[in-house]
Amino acid sequence: MMPLRSHYAAVPPYHTKDGSEIRELLHPVVHGNRNQSLAEAIVAPGQATALHRHHQTEELYHITAGHGLMQLDTDEFPIAPGDSICIPPGTTHAVHNTGSEPLHILCCCAPAYSHDDTELL
Repeated sequence: MMPLRSHYAAVPPYHTKDGSEIRELLHPVVHGNRNQSLAEAIVAPGQATALHRHHQTEELYHITAGHGLMQLDTDEFPIAPGDSICIPPGTTHAVHNTGSEPLHILCCCAPAYSHDDTELL
């Protein structure tokens, strides 16, 4: 049986196709949850994720630390701790860290995140 929990320090980070550093806190392949994934993305100061979209996955972002600029299709707006953003499937998006500290984002994906569902633009 897969563990239905994880601890942050035990989850190794990796880089996704969009260039962000990710920790998959809960993912079906590893933890046994079924319908979604939960990850933390970190974008370093002055860095940005590549513009991309997911054809199947809806994403929910929640900013926990840092400041940045969010792009959703042609709309751009500042993001800061406490902000939550819904990214519907098919929406082009990117995040730019405009602050001096790492930008931390909790990401919920349904269905779970997959490299195969990520199209770089």
